Amino acid sequence: MNTPAIELRSVTRRYDDGPPALHETTLSIAPGEAVAILGPSGSGKSTLLNLIAGLDRPSGGTVTVDGVRVDKLNEAGSARYRRDKIGMVFQFFNLLDDLTVIDNVVLPAQLSGTARGAARRRAGQLLDSLGVARHAAAYPGRLSGGERQRVAVARALMNRPALLLADEPTGALDTASGAEVKRLLNDLHADGQTIVLVTHDLALAQACATRTIRLVDGRVVADDTRAVAAGRAR
Repeated sequence: MNTPAIELRSVTRRYDDGPPALHETTLSIAPGEAVAILGPSGSGKSTLLNLIAGLDRPSGGTVTVDGVRVDKLNEAGSARYRRDKIGMVFQFFNLLDDLTVIDNVVLPAQLSGTARGAARRRAGQLLDSLGVARHAAAYPGRLSGGERQRVAVARALMNRPALLLADEPTGALDTASGAEVKRLLNDLHADGQTIVLVTHDLALAQACATRTIRLVDGRVVADDTRAVAAGRAR
């Protein structure tokens, strides 16, 4: 049996004396799965994402990602973990406006110590495969929302992460651009990328994930898997 890509055991996160943001959550995600985390505002989706990303620590329980005990990492260890293991895609892109597209994409590789030439070759290949190579020398502000999100995905994939985390990746996009990003996530899943998608949008979850986990008040209330379509098999 494959080692889980993500494993949470009895994870609780409290921020004050009120109800926990996440309560006694246990779940396992296999390598290559595309999983959507659904729930209303305040359900614990962002807390769960932050715990997996090593941006927060549980009050109790364990978080393991790709063999790393994320809950035991110190600040420096968490930064290395995100650099080496995690690619993150955000609702508002988080690109650096004063860097060109290719320099935005190269940045994670530079931080990991990859040689400049190798990093730029990798970035060029990613931009080409995502259909935005023609914008390599442009600045993000000149691109459409869909194009900027493709650049953000290229940056997230730069260091070949074990896990891609997507936080409302179509939330700031128009319908056409959102459809482009949905197709892109499907293609990445078909290529074997492990994806955790956090959203309140059921249609996005149905389009991009083969498993949905629903949170309400910090608890998992549903965990459903549907058959993988032939065109999306690994």
